[in-house]
Parts: sequence; C-alpha cells; structure tokens
Amino acid sequence: MVQLSTARYGKDNIRVYKVHRDEQAATQDVVEMTVGVLLQGDIETSYTQADNSVVVATDSMKNTVYVLAKQHPVSPPELFAAIVASHFVDKYKHIHSAQVKIIVHKWTRMTIDGKPHAHSFLRDGADTRNVEATATEGKGVDIRSAIAGLLVLKSTGSAFHGFIRDEYATLSEVSDRILSTEVDCGWVWDTFNALKDVEAAVPKFDEAWNGARDVTLSTFAKDESASVQNTMYKMCEQILAAVPMVKAVDYSLPNKHYFEIDLSWHKGLKNTGKDAEVYAPQSNPNGLIQCTVSR
Repeated sequence: MVQLSTARYGKDNIRVYKVHRDEQAATQDVVEMTVGVLLQGDIETSYTQADNSVVVATDSMKNTVYVLAKQHPVSPPELFAAIVASHFVDKYKHIHSAQVKIIVHKWTRMTIDGKPHAHSFLRDGADTRNVEATATEGKGVDIRSAIAGLLVLKSTGSAFHGFIRDEYATLSEVSDRILSTEVDCGWVWDTFNALKDVEAAVPKFDEAWNGARDVTLSTFAKDESASVQNTMYKMCEQILAAVPMVKAVDYSLPNKHYFEIDLSWHKGLKNTGKDAEVYAPQSNPNGLIQCTVSR
C-alpha cells in the first residue's frame, strides 16, 4: 500500500520587469525580478486520479504574477511576495499554502556628467536581493529576506590556526591569509498574522536589508578574523541586535582559496610567506561554512 505523502507544484522562473514613471520629477525607476510560485492544498486527486479539476494551471500562476505586478507595488520585494502568496490562498479555497520566491536583479542608476541620469541604469554586480514568503491558511505569512551572490575579498587580516592536527591533517597553520567568499545571508522575520501586518512593516524591509549588507561588509573588512566561523557569528549577532523583528539570521560562506605559488625553482625567486605576491585562485574543492543564530 502506498500513499502520496507530499505534493506541491507551481511556476518557476517568471521574469518580470516593471517601470515606474514619475512625470513630475521626469525620472523613471525600474525593477527586474525572477519569481517562483509553489502551491499546496487539496490537490492529491490530480496526482492519484488524474483529476485536473483541482489544478490552477501554472500558466495561470504566471499571468497572476503579471496582473498583480501591474496592480500593486513590487518594492520592497517582501511586500510583493506576500501579496502574491496571500492572493493564491485567499482566491482558491482548496489551496492552503503558497510559497513565493523572488530574486531581484540589480539595476543601478547611472551617473552622467556628475548627475543621476533620469532613465539609464547599469548592472554593477551579480549579487541579488532575495525573498521567500509563505502564506499559510490560518497561520499568516512567513518571510525570509536575503542577500545572495555578494563576492568579497580582503588581502590580509585573516588567520587560521589551532585546528585539529592528526594523521589526516596536511593544511599548514597561517597567521595571515587572503580571505574571499560569496555571501549568502538570510534573516527570518517574526510571523506576520496577515497581509496588512506586512504592509505596516514596509519601511523595515529596506532598512533591514541595507543594514545587513552594511554589517556584512563592515565586519568582513574590519574583523581580524580567526576563522570564517567566528566572523560570521559576529555578523549574525549584530543583525539580530539591529532588527528586533527578526528572529533568526543565517549565513552560508564558501571559502574561496588563493594559494601561494612556490617560484624558487626559477633562479631562487622568493614568493612564499612574507614574500608572496603572486597567487593561484582555486575553484574547488572549497570550504563551506554555515550557521544560524537565533534569539
């Protein structure tokens, strides 16, 4: 005897671009997003009995996202994700939970002749602002905000020593090394009872995202890092202290290695230790350090 344990379905990779035209200021603002939707509810018969009467077509989900983007603000992304997720739970009585993921792609206003240009933008980095919102019938809206793909490096101010040395250890202890990582940082908000509570918190979302980014960059740059583990913990502590409505902060930091190259084979050329200037960037394998810090 078998049974369907879990089922959900949806539309992924919905590309959305929205422009806001301020006629009075003669400027335009743009937002580009990738949106994903997943629905759960009384949909078992679509799997077990080929009953499509319970299915909201994924093409309809795509269309819904476009319509809601026209009717509502798409910034901050936490609000738009909550609007879309709540729509599906409110609209379809057999849908009990809707998860919406949003990736916001950067478009930064150009500065031309020393002034912000009215309608021209550039993508000045691959890092994104990410949001995941889940609306659940009878519970409310859960939101996780995130920074993803933020590539950082510092050429000194990082060490790693005192780790376990046994028959498997070949890594040398270092008191100074290059530290580089691609930041994935997320923070989970206290559950919002309803969409109106998300709307009331709108000013907090940008403030928290900018604050988390500032904390990440400042701590990364200033901390005399004994390990990635200790540095990321300090980041989590500061974000929790700065944003009372956040209940947990998580980081995932791959360690992007840069190895010294021994060039002594070429006429005794010194390029190790204090003489190291030329390094070989490594792709993999790499360290991966993760943590979640909660109240």
